[in-house]
Amino acid sequence: MNKQTVLDLANQLSKQEITPDEFFRHLQLIPFDDLDFAKVDHHRLLRQGLPEAVYAPGKTSEQCTLIVGSLLEKSSSPVLLTRATREQTDEVLRHHPGGKATPIQNSRQTLYLVSWRQNPKQDHKVIIITAGTSDQPAADECGAVLQAYGLEPAYLRDCGVAGIHRLFSHLDELFDADIVVVAAGMEGALPSVVGGLVAVPVIAVPTSTGYGSGFEGITALLAMTSSCAAGITVMGIDNGFGAAYATMRILQGIPYNKAD
Repeated sequence: MNKQTVLDLANQLSKQEITPDEFFRHLQLIPFDDLDFAKVDHHRLLRQGLPEAVYAPGKTSEQCTLIVGSLLEKSSSPVLLTRATREQTDEVLRHHPGGKATPIQNSRQTLYLVSWRQNPKQDHKVIIITAGTSDQPAADECGAVLQAYGLEPAYLRDCGVAGIHRLFSHLDELFDADIVVVAAGMEGALPSVVGGLVAVPVIAVPTSTGYGSGFEGITALLAMTSSCAAGITVMGIDNGFGAAYATMRILQGIPYNKAD
């Protein structure tokens, strides 16, 4: 349920096309749908401008199927299932066909981002930069979520600080972006470099790429949160999904902040 749905219901009520009881029954879906093992938040889109997504790890295939079904039935926005195994993906798509499954492959396993009901295409320009090829899974997760919301991000791959000239060859593209997402592991320096070059929001994703003193992304995370390039937004380690939602939150606010 979104803002337009509520306005349409109110309009129908004012025209006496539905009864007050029918109006109330529709609004009862706003708080959540109680599935016993989960309370699906149908009110989140109204509160935050972005709907609930289904995080697959720790859930059975049946639980994923039921939650996705509730979101598909009682909302009109994109529905996302994140970090699903092949088994979970196949089972949910068997019950709810039509979803787009994007593989997110890292050195350990392949997980899937499944999306239903993609939003119409938007014109905002988002660039996703990776420091190295090993950082691509976080970038892929971010990109798949953005695509579900109608954005087609551009990718600048393998532009880490060990060969910074690779990034500098794309400066014109960077200067033309609305938002830049940077995924980097090791010492996590690349977001600081990008943050020192562009005026638009920079969203940093520390990745678990690195050797022993990288501490599976902790070094990159600490470096990004202490960046000298002020104002960088930093996600949790490997959280490409969070970077995409941060991007959408920022973009949703832009039209309302611009002068007429």
